[in-house]
Amino acid sequence: MNETALQATPFGELTVATADDIRKRVRDAGVVGAGGAGFPTHVKLQAQVEIFLVNAAECEPMLKVDQQLMPRQAARLVRGLLYGMQATGAAEGIIALKEKYHAAIGALTPLLPPQLRLHILPDVYPAGDEVITIWQATGRRVAPAALPVSVGVVVNNVQTVLNIARAVEQHYPVTRRTLTVNGAVRQPLTVTVPLGMSLREVLALAGGATVDDAGYINGGPMMGALLTSLDTPVTKTTGGLLVLPKSHPLIQRRMQDDRTVLSIARTVCEQCRLCTDLCPRHLLGHELSPHLLVRAMNYQSIATPQTVLSALTCSECNVCESVACPVGISPMRVNRLLKNELRQHGARYQGPLRDADEMARYRLIPVKRLISKLALSEWYQDAPFTELRTEPTQVQLPLRQHIGAAAVPCVQPGETVLRGQQIATIPDGALGAPVHASIDGTVASITEQTITLVRG
Repeated sequence: MNETALQATPFGELTVATADDIRKRVRDAGVVGAGGAGFPTHVKLQAQVEIFLVNAAECEPMLKVDQQLMPRQAARLVRGLLYGMQATGAAEGIIALKEKYHAAIGALTPLLPPQLRLHILPDVYPAGDEVITIWQATGRRVAPAALPVSVGVVVNNVQTVLNIARAVEQHYPVTRRTLTVNGAVRQPLTVTVPLGMSLREVLALAGGATVDDAGYINGGPMMGALLTSLDTPVTKTTGGLLVLPKSHPLIQRRMQDDRTVLSIARTVCEQCRLCTDLCPRHLLGHELSPHLLVRAMNYQSIATPQTVLSALTCSECNVCESVACPVGISPMRVNRLLKNELRQHGARYQGPLRDADEMARYRLIPVKRLISKLALSEWYQDAPFTELRTEPTQVQLPLRQHIGAAAVPCVQPGETVLRGQQIATIPDGALGAPVHASIDGTVASITEQTITLVRG
């Protein structure tokens, strides 16, 4: 079709495109969920729902991406939300963000058409858990093991919605990622870099570490993973790089192996149930009870199958380990071990949605208290958005930056490619997303896991 634009609006001109056009352009651009596990966005846009919700809570302490992108790209965010609503048939669009994001609220408010609204969230953790965000913004509760579409809602985060707008309006593929570098670094910052750039190079943009023996977390302090190598490439889902002394409790906990985690749980768990009392999913009426899962691992003969299966509904928000447990147990790690075993056997959970706890709204964790509890006060920085021109000489692009099947290379070693060119495609009939070159250069090598490009 020939593209035209609708009449000018406060948020810019909307590209005319059908719902099918929007989904195809998003698919071709390789857009995936930028705030979670990387679910292919074109699949989400196939749902027909009542509400399209932008999760802009960004409740992980020390990550500053969405709250800084929103005021800078407010008009694009509104347009991306409207494209998402058109694709899904949603009648209402909601941007859920925290009250403290004053610049974002100020930039978005005058741009909102009647079908869009802001929902102001309290500064608590885990407001960014999509089940919690849906409940806070709409009053609807998602049942255990169910998807948001079951209550008529689709959820995407800020970078995903911005990428939707770029895909629809410019046919622009995902080749960049904005992330925060924070903690024990000389110049904490938030910066946009090419996909495939190594985290070692990203750290250098922040002036390097300020401690001699540093540990690194890929993501935020609550849900981020311990990095074993700074040569790890930036992907579509990389939220941040957190640098702390290796002696910091957040690093030390992540360095414990599974055997140690289970041994500690078996030895010291008092069954005080504080982990369950503060579990956000449990508070919303899910059966999930972390203290019972720890007991199930310790004394398997007294565990019911239904109790064990409830581990599959854990969001791994880490409240049970980092906030609740008074004796240093990690119910979250125990849950993860159970989940892995259950998934290997193809197990599924089915259970009712119970009444929400009357104290649910008051048992979410204030972020200021969380920062103190995590011993992060010394390392908590603003990490301002920085316009840096980054030109790595080489990028290593994983073929699986998303949930689903790995992309299939469609280039050959030695081939010259341009930034934005598709270099790997979705396998026929599979769930997935294509991969695009993030720099101009030459294909240096292809493995089963990655494509390496060298700048030409």
